[in-house]
Amino acid sequence: MVTNEMIKKIPKVELHHHLDGGVRPGTIVELAEQGNIEIPEHDPEKLADWIHRGADRKNLALYLEGFAVTCGVMQTKEALIRIARETLEDLAIQNIKYAEIRFAPILLTEQGLNLEEIVKAVLTGLKEGRQQFGTDYGLILCAMRHQPAAASLEMAELAVSFRELGVVGFDIAGDEHGHPPKRHLDAFQHIRNKNFNITIHAGEAFGVESIWQALQICGAHRIGHATRLLDDMVVQGTRIEKLGSLADFIRDKRIPLEMCLSSNIQTGAAPSLDVHPFNVYYKNDFRVSLCTDNPLMSNTDLVKEMSLASEYFNLGIRDFEKITLNAMKSAFIHYDERLRIIYDVLKPGYAKIRQETNPTE
Repeated sequence: MVTNEMIKKIPKVELHHHLDGGVRPGTIVELAEQGNIEIPEHDPEKLADWIHRGADRKNLALYLEGFAVTCGVMQTKEALIRIARETLEDLAIQNIKYAEIRFAPILLTEQGLNLEEIVKAVLTGLKEGRQQFGTDYGLILCAMRHQPAAASLEMAELAVSFRELGVVGFDIAGDEHGHPPKRHLDAFQHIRNKNFNITIHAGEAFGVESIWQALQICGAHRIGHATRLLDDMVVQGTRIEKLGSLADFIRDKRIPLEMCLSSNIQTGAAPSLDVHPFNVYYKNDFRVSLCTDNPLMSNTDLVKEMSLASEYFNLGIRDFEKITLNAMKSAFIHYDERLRIIYDVLKPGYAKIRQETNPTE
């Protein structure tokens, strides 16, 4: 039996965390008052409730509306440094040892900051956070699906230009409907030409075709969400009776799937946790990890996500160790850095928890 206290103690890895989806409500209120920015509520608890209610409408486009509030207060260097630093603190509290944090700089230019200034400010805050709280990080820059292909190419070039300073990859986010990733092919080709890393939101609000495009046209190395990959399988309970060619390819090639339980229910990507495809993927040896997506919008953190997985899918400590190692193996930092965290941090941490919970093991 896994308790919440045990889950709090285990070392964790987070690969899919949106910077603008995890801002502290109190920070939003303070920054809004300092900048004379209009927000729906000025009490942090009421604001958090407003954002949670807005996100829980079973529709990705509606879920994304809350980002207007967070992005609205993320338009200055000082705000970006603070929010990035606080993000690392919040992750450290959950005993997250490594995290990849993503955001779309193009959404934060309303008060005149240029893209380079925005990325530098976020990296400054992350660096301060690591120095103070100890969590290692990588930063992923996102393009937006609804914007022109030229803007995505600019974001890809920006990501590559910061590869030696803490940016580890490139992503494209936003509503999938009507915005296929292949429209941004120049951006992905630039990343591939530069031997850099790609993760793509796919199979969240659109079907198998979106995942196929992300992998076979755009060259993704990881997939965010991929709930609709279930459409390429014949399943009985958690037992797979037949895999389609794409699902076979993903499992055979060990392509990582960044799974986000709570947000998938809120956006309608999965109807309920009882039938969420995570359990099918995990029980059939797909390389899955557990992620939070947007902690503020989804009222969650990685401790809560693991607790849900324990409750609904009957996962134990060894399962969480496997999932955590899956995540670390799939991270976009260099191989030697991944090995250091696995063998110096994660494995000793899990060995200690197992010893505490089962001394005879």
